[in-house]
Amino acid sequence: MSYGYIGSMKTKPGRRDDVVAILLSSVDGLRQVGCDLYVVSVADTDDVTIWVSEVWQSKEMHDASLRLPETKAAIAQAMPMLTGEFTSQGVVVLGGLGI
Repeated sequence: MSYGYIGSMKTKPGRRDDVVAILLSSVDGLRQVGCDLYVVSVADTDDVTIWVSEVWQSKEMHDASLRLPETKAAIAQAMPMLTGEFTSQGVVVLGGLGI
């Protein structure tokens, strides 16, 4: 079974688009490291919340992706623009459309 990750983060005012751009800048290499689905969304009820939904071939592949130099660099670039408010949930993906 696949591993899923659903998370949210809040940005400082005026920084949401900058963080979204960082999150989307590194999508090209994700499939090669085991990512089957990576979706970045924004809340329509405020201008600071970002949602990220991911499906990975395994939790180990997800965890390994967080150790990649480009992932670490993106996180370091985005962190000053975030408030520190995060939610996250790992899930077992049972099926669906697009995966």
